[in-house]
Amino acid sequence: MFGFRIRYGCGEGSEPVGCDGKRGTGVAAAEDAGRGSDIAGKLGVEPGMVVQEVGWDTDVDESVRDAVEERCGDELLDEDADEVIDLVLLWWREGDGDLVDALINAIGPLADNGVIWVLTPKTGRTGHVEPSEIAEAAPTAGLSQTSNVSVGDSWAGARLVAPRAARSRR
Repeated sequence: MFGFRIRYGCGEGSEPVGCDGKRGTGVAAAEDAGRGSDIAGKLGVEPGMVVQEVGWDTDVDESVRDAVEERCGDELLDEDADEVIDLVLLWWREGDGDLVDALINAIGPLADNGVIWVLTPKTGRTGHVEPSEIAEAAPTAGLSQTSNVSVGDSWAGARLVAPRAARSRR
């Protein structure tokens, strides 16, 4: 079964307390949890998946991270993990370096049917990356871009996979 963490307003700990200090009903929190699982669903996260996060910084969308952890049922692995990875969340911003190198590094521990999501700030946000940069980097790294999604108010995602022929050779 899915393990969901329900968060209530501004309260501390596990007590369902709202910002006004009164006990709440949790209706708003349940709605937020539903939106979070929609984000994880958009990213194709399934229970039991091993998810690695690369490029974390203080600007990432914590609701995306929380939704992914809730759906997969475990904490996100960091860049130093040495497990076989089902899905990579690659937070990428203008000025982060060479995207091709980052993608090649992410491919290494990726499972045969693994997915890399390149998450970039949306247009007009600090660190925005032009979609053409991802479209050019993907094939150079041996990946194909299959779709794009909005993953919050500030971030967009590009889904990258190894072409079928490359997967069968691994």
